[in-house]
Amino acid sequence: MGTLALNAWETTCMKYLTTSQIRQLFLDFFHEHGHEIVASSSLVPENDPTLLLTNAGMNQFKDVFLGIEKRPYKRATTAQKCMRVSGKHNDLENVGPSPRHHTFFEMLGNFSFGDYFKQDAIRFAWQLLVEELGLPLERLWFTVYEDDAEAERLWIETGADPARVLRFGKKDNWWAMGDTGPCGPCSEIHYYWGDLAVQSAKGVNKDDEYLEIWNLVFMQYDAKPDGTLVPLPAPSVDTGAGLERLASILQGKDNNYDTDAFTPIMNRIQQLAGHNDAQRAEHLFRYRAIADHARACTFMIGDGVLPGNEGRQYVLRMILRRAARFGKIIGFDRPFLALVADTVIDEMGRHYTDLIPKRDYILQTITDEEERFHRTLVNGLRILDNLMAKMRDEGRKQISGQEAFFLWDTFGFPIDLTRDIAQDNGFTIDEIGFREALAEQKEKSRATAVEKLGEDVSTYAEHFRQLQAEGVIDLTGVRYRIYESLAETDATVAAIFVEGQPVAEASVGQAVEILLPETVFYVETGGQVSDTGEIYYWPENLDEPVWVVQVTDMRRPVPGMILHVGAVTSGTVKVGDPAEAVIDTVRRWDIMRNHTATHILHAALRERFGSHVHQAGSLVAPDRLRFDFTYGQALSDEDIAAIERRANAIILENYPVNTRWTTYNQAISEGVTALFTEKYGNEVRVVSFGEEEGISAELCGGTHVDSTAEVGPFLVINEGSVAAGVRRMEVVTGRVAEATIEERLAALDAIAALTHSKPADAADAVRELLTENQALQKELTQLRQKLARQEAQALLDRAERVDGFSVLAVRVPAADVDTLRQMTDWFRDKLGSSVVAVGAVIDNKPLIVAAVTDDLVSRGMHAGNIVRDAAKLMGGGGGGRPTLAQAGGRDASQLDEALHSIASWVKTNLK
Repeated sequence: MGTLALNAWETTCMKYLTTSQIRQLFLDFFHEHGHEIVASSSLVPENDPTLLLTNAGMNQFKDVFLGIEKRPYKRATTAQKCMRVSGKHNDLENVGPSPRHHTFFEMLGNFSFGDYFKQDAIRFAWQLLVEELGLPLERLWFTVYEDDAEAERLWIETGADPARVLRFGKKDNWWAMGDTGPCGPCSEIHYYWGDLAVQSAKGVNKDDEYLEIWNLVFMQYDAKPDGTLVPLPAPSVDTGAGLERLASILQGKDNNYDTDAFTPIMNRIQQLAGHNDAQRAEHLFRYRAIADHARACTFMIGDGVLPGNEGRQYVLRMILRRAARFGKIIGFDRPFLALVADTVIDEMGRHYTDLIPKRDYILQTITDEEERFHRTLVNGLRILDNLMAKMRDEGRKQISGQEAFFLWDTFGFPIDLTRDIAQDNGFTIDEIGFREALAEQKEKSRATAVEKLGEDVSTYAEHFRQLQAEGVIDLTGVRYRIYESLAETDATVAAIFVEGQPVAEASVGQAVEILLPETVFYVETGGQVSDTGEIYYWPENLDEPVWVVQVTDMRRPVPGMILHVGAVTSGTVKVGDPAEAVIDTVRRWDIMRNHTATHILHAALRERFGSHVHQAGSLVAPDRLRFDFTYGQALSDEDIAAIERRANAIILENYPVNTRWTTYNQAISEGVTALFTEKYGNEVRVVSFGEEEGISAELCGGTHVDSTAEVGPFLVINEGSVAAGVRRMEVVTGRVAEATIEERLAALDAIAALTHSKPADAADAVRELLTENQALQKELTQLRQKLARQEAQALLDRAERVDGFSVLAVRVPAADVDTLRQMTDWFRDKLGSSVVAVGAVIDNKPLIVAAVTDDLVSRGMHAGNIVRDAAKLMGGGGGGRPTLAQAGGRDASQLDEALHSIASWVKTNLK
């Protein structure tokens, strides 16, 4: 196929374009035809819990297609970062062996939101592919939905050979967002790679030589629950073209991995591995998988995903470890993926410029996870060895699917490695069971990510649009006045919702959502919690308000629509009533102090540890701030103290906290910090302080104090790990910090009084008491052990002789595990060749420690097996080495019975 394809390519008038040139040409073409160039959205879908990872260009426009969100443009074009790890042709094991399927890929697209439809979509596709790029018509095939005569006619009128326009059913040429909602027919464009003399319509949608390169979706219906299709009032267009596939055609390559999208990455792998071309060819599919996975890991981490055990974090870990596994097979004996990812950043950072400032963070995260994987391999090998030893004892020959999955899920142990080792030792694996367990895990991960399906907001959206049409609400949405002042808002009640439905009025005790044309209440976003307060109607001539609504939360169900969530506490509120909305200003001040403190903390962390440290999440509440940041090591006490000192120094400098609006691109070019997980529009707000000193400038939509001194005391109250490579710090400021300091000073005074010392000397006094206590405890332990040995002397006579050695299994007066182990050693030393098991009830739980002398191991004696079987009688378990082991149980009344069983076990298992 390759030679025929290359010869065919060489005789056409197609342009030879690099991947970057194709991407730019596509965007420029549609921009010239009135489309807004929209930047790729994150791989982490925004506000869409139904989606694990962004998998299509239309994802970021979902609310626009649904009519929930309005954009200032009706035509858009994008080059979208996408991830797919399941579905048709995209199961992970196909990535590498398949020449065209990937985990990470770029989808080029053009979109119409109720503007043009089929005719222009088909015309644009024809102009770009045939007239601009020069794809030969004799290699193009066009498919349409079986009932879509209009699309078929339009392709033919545009210039397609009628014999090359084929009809297919819903399986191939119908698109739907879900069981209900927008849907419609689609038209696909296929490129034939094979010998022109043998091509046939029968191969389309069946043979791999017919490559789908572009899909035009015509969203023209709204599917109802009963299955009926209602025409949409404004049909739309959603298209997607695979950049890597287009590159393979325009560069004359019969697979995506030979295009310039991958060759620099694969060349880097070869260089690092020290392979010649023959060795590269020998491991070709592994090279491909590593290159693909390096791209995926780079972009996922760049968009804020970290390796973990659930959802998209699990996907990242799975991909990264698969690449590391292949690296080990082709000869890497130490972490290497970060060096490959560095090339990915070099190649793709020219378009996805946000990769460049995140380089250090991405590479460190990959290295940390790869090192972690190498450590888990060691643990996994140990567990697998123990499992196979147990299977030999049980006479089993097959590792169950659950056992293989346990190795993968708990230790990250790849199934192919388990298979190889199992085969070397004469075992097989229940791979069907493994895949069932893996599918179940994927479903659980997806369920975690989709913990709550998005609510039906159609009622809100419809009512909101009606209010906008009537002029009650601005066409741009509710006026959001959070930056103007802390004063109240005078307004009119525009709408009242009860249980998601609009009502004319609501009375005392009812839970409500109040819509006002403008508000000063902050809606939770960017980690900052929502404001609370009151809305009321209080005419000047009355002594009390007509009605009051206590606001406990805020939310935005539809873009531009801001609802005050709460309950009516007095009177009856009606649509059209005058209203005053007043926030809890004391609470807002606490929140503003903490939000500004997150920026101060971020700056202090980056100064201390380096610019690769980034915010990975936050909570800004009135009583505390919680700040997650990327850092792969535990913080020392000195680290925490230094960060706290630096933060308080910034506060005392009393820097003005400045805010300004600019464009996103301008802000990034100035070095302003943007957060991985946030979505930014073209216009952004920069919050900064100490800019001349280079302290802090971040994109942020939250509310802040006017100067750093207004934050007040800054006190770290907790620090620890929350995930691999992510630390969490909790801080209090302002009033809460003052109260905390007062409590700690009071506690210090109390300790000083109890130890008869001054507050400054209290720590030394406590240390002296602890040293005395430790000495007394040590002395007490020694006395107990001496007493136990004296009492144990009499127990030696209870040892039983079995085939030339001693067996002793007795209860002893031990108060702790250390004493038990010492008594075991003592008995063994006294008895010589022996099996010794001693038991005691410690903290209300029965424990047994067993020891076997070395000479008896070869005769079938195994301390781990002895205690394991004995512990079953106590409702517990345990194990250990052949010469020393420990077990525990739940039923202390069965300890003597368990010890009594040991002599019988020895006789039964003796060789």
